[in-house]
Amino acid sequence: MSVFVHPQGLCESESIGDGTRIWAFAHVLPGARIGRDCNICDHVFIENDVVVGDRVTIKCGVQLWDGVRLEDEVFVGPNVTFTNDPFPRSKIYPERFARTVVARGASIGANATILPGVRIGANAMVGAGAVVTRDVPANAVIVGNPATIVNYANAVHETPATFDTTQQVGVRECSVPGVTVHTFPLVGDMRGKLTVGEFTDQVPFVPRRFFMVFDVPGRNVRGQHAHKVCHQFLICTHGSCSVMVDDGIRREEIRLDSPNLAVYMPPMIWGVQYKYSPDAVLLVFASDSYDPDDYVRDYDEFLALIAKTPPARL
Repeated sequence: MSVFVHPQGLCESESIGDGTRIWAFAHVLPGARIGRDCNICDHVFIENDVVVGDRVTIKCGVQLWDGVRLEDEVFVGPNVTFTNDPFPRSKIYPERFARTVVARGASIGANATILPGVRIGANAMVGAGAVVTRDVPANAVIVGNPATIVNYANAVHETPATFDTTQQVGVRECSVPGVTVHTFPLVGDMRGKLTVGEFTDQVPFVPRRFFMVFDVPGRNVRGQHAHKVCHQFLICTHGSCSVMVDDGIRREEIRLDSPNLAVYMPPMIWGVQYKYSPDAVLLVFASDSYDPDDYVRDYDEFLALIAKTPPARL
């Protein structure tokens, strides 16, 4: 295979992978490195300190400035704007330009703006016109200005309704193996309402720790990690929030909108909590005392670990 450069294209780099096509009026500077089977469309400019992986598509009107890194299978839509200097001044340059990374398989929609130094996680999707001001988790779908998470790519949405005393109490299996959704009794009269559960009977472990999450700004995301050993049981005691569970192959979003609904998460399940209502209070029971070494906070590390070790289940 060979590299194709359109007669009206200018490619000064010698580090271009086989099968890559560079179209009319595109300009690639000498220091840039571009992988195999990429498609660099018309009017694309690529500076020196830029690395592009394999099978990347860069649509028309995109500029990749020094410090930008695009990993394999990234899609960059037309007129996406990357930036690399948070305080630009004419003829005044920083010692080092900010490093912006778009991880493998991520897609960026037309006319999005990417601020300097952010990381867009693997398989994430940035909506058209979004302004990305901070790091984007793997698989997240973000839109708006400033961009916020509205969904997760390829997630099943089986949203349980709010239950009352006429609906069945019990446990349902989630599409992510090992994760279960629990419905507890909800009893009410003129004095108020009550819900109850018993540890080891309805909750599948005896907790050693609990914590509560509240006053979360609406666009913020919690979790974004897995545990190697610790089991967790999540109840939104007030308000509502969504729990995303992910085993590296399947992911499902579960809406907790009643205090008699709960989600059980075994170890080695990637968990994210988001879409908090302003009054949300999330109560989490944990099977183990806090141990920072039990956390897996990098999604790529999580994928590598589950590839080597099957998840533990109760």
